[in-house]
Amino acid sequence: MSTSTATQMRKWTGPAVFSFGFRPLFLLACVWAAVAMILWIGMLTGRVALPTVFDPVTWHAHEFLFGYLSAVIAGFLLTAVPNWTGRLPVVGWPLAGLCVLWIAGRLAVGASAYLPAGVVGVADLSFLVALWAVIFREIVAGKKWANLPVLILLALFIAADALFHLEAVQGGSASQGYGLRLGLGVALVLIMLIGGKVTPSFTRNWLVKRGDTVLPTPPMQRYDKAVIVVSAATLLAWVARPDAGLVGAALLIIAGLHSVRLWRWQGVRALAEPLVWVLHAGYAFVPLGALAVGVSIVFPATISTAAALHVWTAGAIGLMTLGVMTRASLGHSGRALHAGAGTTCLYAAVIGAVITRLAADLFVTYRVALLDVTALLWIAGFAGFVVLYAPLLLRPKPAR
Repeated sequence: MSTSTATQMRKWTGPAVFSFGFRPLFLLACVWAAVAMILWIGMLTGRVALPTVFDPVTWHAHEFLFGYLSAVIAGFLLTAVPNWTGRLPVVGWPLAGLCVLWIAGRLAVGASAYLPAGVVGVADLSFLVALWAVIFREIVAGKKWANLPVLILLALFIAADALFHLEAVQGGSASQGYGLRLGLGVALVLIMLIGGKVTPSFTRNWLVKRGDTVLPTPPMQRYDKAVIVVSAATLLAWVARPDAGLVGAALLIIAGLHSVRLWRWQGVRALAEPLVWVLHAGYAFVPLGALAVGVSIVFPATISTAAALHVWTAGAIGLMTLGVMTRASLGHSGRALHAGAGTTCLYAAVIGAVITRLAADLFVTYRVALLDVTALLWIAGFAGFVVLYAPLLLRPKPAR
């Protein structure tokens, strides 16, 4: 008889970092977010030459979306799935094996000039495919069919990564291709779904503890579901026709719809707790990004597509994932759910990075300096996470 994952977790006596999915994967994600930015700066300045077939912009885009984000998604799902299904997924050496697959993907992409394209693609996709198989097993075993949309979105994310590799092999600019847009669209829908559940729920819990009677609208009401469906359709149209005026107009409309959704969650009443307001701030970049990308399509002389996309990537994805990682790391390691000054500075650094990245396009005279500041703020945000949270992630949960 096979040992249950619950038994495996109780019996695990190896390194504490492999006792729960969020521990190694959040740590790896944040290390990579900082290191990849340092390498990116080196590539731009000519001081670093990675043996990769990807051009610098393509490598940068891929390693954020399918490198950093894939590790965060895995860490989140391997932590959340037990709450959904009543089961525990991968722990111990199998979890370490997943981490090895993720690292192998980063190395293969970085050294792709020495490897056949097929080997690079398989090495990079193996981690996500293995993760999909684990989540599929848990959802089926737990008969939690309501969570199938997450599995479908993860499959689309894998397809987007595969498409990105195909576009890169064909010699086009994969950083502006269908694979990148599909992957980004899937990531945004995941934020709409998961962020749209945890943000009002965590806000409500915090407000109730304070005795506040003005509470957020419960998550996933009919309005929320309608907005997500309309947004998914709009993003799919954007994947197919990123320059179409009607798509740009639709993005402006969904920016308004998500702004209303965010307003219903009473974030302004939670400004006293950074661990709560960061989720609202991260989600706010969903409509702000839709606004920026929509404007870049309808009024292309106003803002560049690259700058607009960074509102979604660095803002919505970067800040929301950082907020979720800090909260999960504190909660699941037995610490109080409160963001101290150090953690608040991490949030401020990433928000600052988004602002300076936009400013670099608006104030061309100071573009280089602003891009340097953007990179430094981004590195500070994620390297800071490693410094502050590695002690929590590498050590066992304190006994109560």
